[in-house]
Amino acid sequence: MKAFNAILGLLSLAGSALGALQQVTGFGTNPTSLQMYISVPAKLATNPAIVVALHPCGGTAQQWYSGTKLPSYSDSQGFILIYPQTTKYSNCWDVNNGGSLTHGGNGDALGIISMLNYTLSKYNGDKSKVYVMGGSSGAMMSNVMVGSYPDVFEAGAAYSGTAFACFAGSKGDPTPFGSNQTCAQGLTHTPEQWAQFVYNAYPGYTGKRPRFLVAHGLADTLVRPQCAYEQLKQWSAVLGVSNTKNLTGSQVEEGSQYTQLVYGDSNKLVGYLGQGVGHIAPVVETVLLKFFGLTS
Repeated sequence: MKAFNAILGLLSLAGSALGALQQVTGFGTNPTSLQMYISVPAKLATNPAIVVALHPCGGTAQQWYSGTKLPSYSDSQGFILIYPQTTKYSNCWDVNNGGSLTHGGNGDALGIISMLNYTLSKYNGDKSKVYVMGGSSGAMMSNVMVGSYPDVFEAGAAYSGTAFACFAGSKGDPTPFGSNQTCAQGLTHTPEQWAQFVYNAYPGYTGKRPRFLVAHGLADTLVRPQCAYEQLKQWSAVLGVSNTKNLTGSQVEEGSQYTQLVYGDSNKLVGYLGQGVGHIAPVVETVLLKFFGLTS
């Protein structure tokens, strides 16, 4: 609880330092009444890439906008940032909702897809360069988005998240205050079982799957480190890659306190596990954007 409150305090301080985002209304189907905020750079790229950035529990679009340096990279690189906002479940995402865990279902996931479709159309965005990232509950929802809508996203990233469908069917709210904390404490399945949850979300889908980045602190007591390993098990099975090498110390771009777990040989899946790092694992924008392919 102390860690959760500290996150909110830091985000609130950061949020007061930057200007407001542009709110968009009437963007399309929105079954859970999400709010949409967007950041469009002055020098917009031709057929711009789009990054969806999902706030943590208790957070807001403005706070998450202020909490990373992504807006400055958006200005220099010309890509668009979408900041969805939920006001339910203590501002946590509905990662336990069957509708969000189903392609073409409902829930928060469908509202986020509506925001993307609106933005792609209005700004002539590049459908092959759509990405999602988030912290804590937003990281959990990033897993949900790439699992339910693999045809939409090129890649995703989760900072202190949990595997796709980890909270599925939970009776309690998916929040730090919820009664069911089994998932966040490190629910385990085999890689094949985790993968089947993803396949069940979009039966019959045979297209390519989004690449994925997992960053997690090994000192995280709110969302336990085992959750990172479970995500890596899930996406390694879905993507058909295995852990080929691990890098440590100065070799790791994320920081010397991290161990980098590399899967396969084509930048499909990578994990960063930070010694002494708590909740939420910090976003290292240069590493994230390089993984997405938006910077060299």
